[in-house]
Amino acid sequence: MSIRIILDNPPEFYTNLDTIRGQVVLTLARDEHVGTITVKLEGESRTALGVPPENPGLGIARERRSAGDTVHENHKILYKVAQVFPEENAAAAQPPFVLNRGQHHFPFQFRFPFNNACSNAEAMARIGGVMGAGGIFGMGFRVMDGTKQLMYSHVTKTLPPSFTGFPGEAEIRYYVKVTVQRPGLLRENWRYQMGLKFLPIEPPRPERTNQEAYARRPYAFHPKSPGSALSQKKRSSFFGRYTSGPATPVNGNPNPINGPPSPTGPATPPSVEMSARLPHPAILTCNKPIPLRLIAKKLVPSHAEVYLIAMQIDLIGKTTVRCQNLMNTEISRWVVMARHGLSVLLSRPEDPVGTELIVPDTLWNSYPLPNSVMPTFVTCNLSRDYQLEVKLGLSWGKPSLPTPASTSFLGGRSRPPKQDPSDLPQELHLPLHFSAIQVYSGLAPPPALVEAMRQGRGRRTSTTATRPRPSPQQQQPPPSPSSPLAAAEHAPALPPRPAVHHQQQQQQQSPPAEAEALYPPQLQPDQPHAPYDDAPPTYEEAMAEEMTGPMFPAGAARPAWSGVTDTDGDSSIPVGGSGSGSVPGKS
Repeated sequence: MSIRIILDNPPEFYTNLDTIRGQVVLTLARDEHVGTITVKLEGESRTALGVPPENPGLGIARERRSAGDTVHENHKILYKVAQVFPEENAAAAQPPFVLNRGQHHFPFQFRFPFNNACSNAEAMARIGGVMGAGGIFGMGFRVMDGTKQLMYSHVTKTLPPSFTGFPGEAEIRYYVKVTVQRPGLLRENWRYQMGLKFLPIEPPRPERTNQEAYARRPYAFHPKSPGSALSQKKRSSFFGRYTSGPATPVNGNPNPINGPPSPTGPATPPSVEMSARLPHPAILTCNKPIPLRLIAKKLVPSHAEVYLIAMQIDLIGKTTVRCQNLMNTEISRWVVMARHGLSVLLSRPEDPVGTELIVPDTLWNSYPLPNSVMPTFVTCNLSRDYQLEVKLGLSWGKPSLPTPASTSFLGGRSRPPKQDPSDLPQELHLPLHFSAIQVYSGLAPPPALVEAMRQGRGRRTSTTATRPRPSPQQQQPPPSPSSPLAAAEHAPALPPRPAVHHQQQQQQQSPPAEAEALYPPQLQPDQPHAPYDDAPPTYEEAMAEEMTGPMFPAGAARPAWSGVTDTDGDSSIPVGGSGSGSVPGKS
């Protein structure tokens, strides 16, 4: 016996509104009795954290925890089931069925939704139950118990990307799983699964404006010390007799100790304000260069030259891992570009104060974000946001290039000439920091989806704006967000849907505006461990059958994205741990 899953034209990764098609290939060496064959499209967001020794009371409030224990939280962010044998529309027959030996093909098809499923309490409650027949003692087998999801706090958000990188702590995996149910006592079911990579569609981008987000700081150099005696002495003969005389000014230091005072006085140390700017709001795109502008502004009347000698751009990812009452933050860092040994003039002696110079973007516009960077996301127990750090190195005076060691006429290597420390270029290395950066996937949503979202928000706004205000005698205390009264008053009218999809869209409908996961139904506002409090976007219209997938330029392929390193690898977090949302040994 062997089971395989063959996908039709699989892309590099799947995204929202994609249709995944394939077939299950079941090869039997002999005739077998089979109850049902089901295929599932699943996505799980798993976290596991250890209970800290200083506060063993953290964890599930229902259970007693001790230091060193590990708590788990598993969210079924995607769960779709299709029965491929026997067909649902086939004539009713009593299982088990006999499949002859040989190769059997069972096609299947799913469509990736837009939002995560675990936030829909009604849909999760419907998952638990009995499917199929002819199991042990003639009874069916139980699928994943969705009611366990109700004890967690949830948010309604776009499906997150595939995620690994913290083994044993956090991961998000998508896969297709097939289960062949075999009736009979002590006969286990056959299972097989195939991992997938998933990258979500980005939200609609705001309209371009002239506004910019910036990070700036002054680079002020310190005054140089007067020249030492070494710079005032000159060797006048071969036998080592010295004469004193003024040294040649170097790097704007014309006032040596023993020489005549300069009419202009000591050199004024330069000061340059460096400003890094990004379009507002600050949005980066996966696999694209950073739309950065770097501007240098002269602050003081100094007759000195300032050069850019080094530049490095770091993208900092902050991953927040939540597991029940436990929280942990992991920091990741990507070096987008790093260049040293530069000599880019930023401030000239003749420039007046206030002169701005734009650094040419050829230094960084050929360096895209690494393909291991995933977009910003928020899901129930995991979130990822970013920061950007631009490290700059500036030099007062032209940077000196390393000179090769010369060889003396006696055959040995001569020492490099001694240089007065006051003549060395003065360097400053300081960072410019952006504390809030969003990274988008680069998969533009279809225009129909953007228009549907705009119309949905317009209906919601108009419904609230046109409601008459009650008189003081008719005023009553406002209903709670989870009450039926609030749902009846604020629920927006949805457009008509085909009758064949009525039941599916009843499950996809979100709560009204005031009840939209600001606090989940099972999480009260006074509970302090609500991880996120932003309302979900209105993506209900995205489930319409006429909606297409993301938009790509003509002839362009999907961008490269590494995603998980091993889609078919085993999970690093054990299934069935305390608080897990799945049942060990169940399908």
